[in-house]
Amino acid sequence: MTGAEEGAETKGMPRIGEQAPDFEALTTHGPLTMSDLRGQWVVLFSHPADFTPVCTTEFVALARHAEEFAQRNVKLVGLSIDSIHSHLAWLRNIEEKLGVKIPFPIIADVDMKVASKFGMVHPEASTTAAVRALFVIDPDGFIQAIVYYPLQTGRSIDELLRLLDALQTTHQHHVATPADWRPGEKVIVPPPLTEEQVEELLRSDYEKTDFYLMKRDL
Repeated sequence: MTGAEEGAETKGMPRIGEQAPDFEALTTHGPLTMSDLRGQWVVLFSHPADFTPVCTTEFVALARHAEEFAQRNVKLVGLSIDSIHSHLAWLRNIEEKLGVKIPFPIIADVDMKVASKFGMVHPEASTTAAVRALFVIDPDGFIQAIVYYPLQTGRSIDELLRLLDALQTTHQHHVATPADWRPGEKVIVPPPLTEEQVEELLRSDYEKTDFYLMKRDL
């Protein structure tokens, strides 16, 4: 790949703050488009392949936390470049061997059209499988977070739920969240942009470290 080609490919990948690319795909729950998912939070994630050990542990973990995602108005949507028949066989195998029913749809992306739109295939990692890419999309269809994991490393569902809590909080209250933030803890007040705002914040009853770092309860 030339430098120009590589730059063009990178430019075409979606970024945080951009509208998520629309698509039409067949899933284990029937046809699906990105437009169908508007009005709710969406976690669109790819896995390298069906019938693989790390992916199986991830799907089981996600299924076991399905109620927690539902409570957050989050729709999970999986994707790999396997066929719909492979997906269905794998889901039956998971239910049979592990006693877990997967409640969310999985996109069959054999032609790699959806994976390509979302930059899920990294040739340096594998030319035949999607890496562990994850996109958090808000109810208006804008990408709020992107997380990539290598093929060999399973994702943390606890961290995903924490990320969703933080994103939904900042989205609703127009604040920021500190490292390791959990619901119920203080949030960060957006830093001032003018001298007048500096003075206003210094007069406030917020928890103050300095004018640029203040916390408050929600």
